[in-house]
Amino acid sequence: MEAKTTILLFLALIFSFFILGETSNGKWKLLKKSIGISAMHTVLLPNDRVITFDRTDLGQSNISLPKERCRKLSDDQIDCSAHSIELNLLNRDVRPLTVLTDTWCSSGALAPDGMLIQTGGFNDGDRVVRYFRLCADCDWMEDQNGLVVPRWYASNQILPDGKIIVVGGRGQFSYEFIPKSTLKSDFKVYELPFLKDTTDYVENNLYPFLHLSTDGHLFIFANNRSILFDYTNNRVVRDDYPVMPGEVSRNYPSTGSSVLLPLKLGLINSKIGAPDAEVFICGGSAPNSFTIASNGRFLSATKSCGRLVITAEQPKWEMEEMPIERVMGDMILLPTGDVLIINGAKKGSAGWYLAREPALNPVLYQPDSSKFEVMKPSKIARMYHSTAILITDGRVLVGGSNPNSNYNFTELFPTELSVEVFSPPYLSSPSRPQINWAEPETGLSYRQSFSIGFDSTENGELENAYVTMVAPSFNTHSFSMNQRMMVLEINQVYQVSGTSYVIDCFAPATPYIAPPGYYLLFVVHYGIPSRGKWIHIS
Repeated sequence: MEAKTTILLFLALIFSFFILGETSNGKWKLLKKSIGISAMHTVLLPNDRVITFDRTDLGQSNISLPKERCRKLSDDQIDCSAHSIELNLLNRDVRPLTVLTDTWCSSGALAPDGMLIQTGGFNDGDRVVRYFRLCADCDWMEDQNGLVVPRWYASNQILPDGKIIVVGGRGQFSYEFIPKSTLKSDFKVYELPFLKDTTDYVENNLYPFLHLSTDGHLFIFANNRSILFDYTNNRVVRDDYPVMPGEVSRNYPSTGSSVLLPLKLGLINSKIGAPDAEVFICGGSAPNSFTIASNGRFLSATKSCGRLVITAEQPKWEMEEMPIERVMGDMILLPTGDVLIINGAKKGSAGWYLAREPALNPVLYQPDSSKFEVMKPSKIARMYHSTAILITDGRVLVGGSNPNSNYNFTELFPTELSVEVFSPPYLSSPSRPQINWAEPETGLSYRQSFSIGFDSTENGELENAYVTMVAPSFNTHSFSMNQRMMVLEINQVYQVSGTSYVIDCFAPATPYIAPPGYYLLFVVHYGIPSRGKWIHIS
């Protein structure tokens, strides 16, 4: 009897080990087998709808356009299928949307009022600015001449005044502002020689990484170099940043990824000063990886990452190494302040058919300890043209992957129409804080004090509670444009009764720290985030 009991206990321990091992390294769930298109560009709107689109010259997708609206491809060929959809995260419904000009390798950002503003693309779409408003039955509106010059593979960043800067693009060493107004300056193209200086024989500087610094200037990284730029006066204010070590290119097509690490506002937030801003860049490949892959040989991607405090007097790259090589990976800021590195491949380059060995395991990075942790792998290869975004419940929505020149379901890495969600380890906890209310409810002003009521069954030190604000990003080609997180300054945390608590905190001090618009607000207690609550700051 004792022996039998011992065996049962042993088996239970083994079972617990495997179960805990799975949940402690995250969890995958297929959300929808097909959304009808491949998710090449993806953004979360403040109504918890996801807008995603691929390109209009792929051929017939697996979902029809509404009201049989069609796009003329040639004199004898039309396409009546949709290449953009709206995914309702609450019920998983998919609604086809009408985009008629080519959005291939375009860019975008959310305006302060929550409207999606989307720019450029290929062929008939390269000067188009598209608008998608927040309403139940909205569809795309397209301004055929919204850009002064063609923008293909450009990057966007929302600015403190609510305007959006559009930087670069293939053959465009310049920038401009949108949306256009009556100002003459809005219709001017400003030269940016830095983009020409960072071009090598396979470019490696497309989709430049843009991050708004806490002094209001724009940090621009391309290839392996960076500057701090005053876009108001069209001048470089800092060009002494060191070259990123490693003889690796980080931008398209040697595609790495980049985030601005969480801004810890603390006591300095309510003063004139601003917190330091630190950029984190991971992955990429050798400068010639595209050319070599085009000839059938696939170089290993890099494991290297670098951190650079862009506001430091004497900035220096602090280099680290991921446990897995990765090109075309996405870096997502989680509500806790950790970084999830997901998607991509271990060998090759961005481009059609140019990568091998999918990087199936996400990696979790903890900035405070510089610790990397390998997560549970997906079963789906997410290669070229895959996307990932944070969603309201704290999970990461993953979709896309089409390294083919059309919809092709028979290749080594076929066109992928599915979307899945990855649950980080913090969602394995049986208890999770819950935001009950926030005051004010409708919107915040800069430097404003406000309160959050939340429940938590975790009994313990209230110092282990903090509040984060996360900006929704526009994700494509391994870069989440406008991704941003603030850890708010807290005045006090106190217990009301039982499991009910209140946090009194302060909104960010300036639009340099948090550009106007919508953010997801999270309460984190003992490392576990609540579900996000949409707030607006202006």
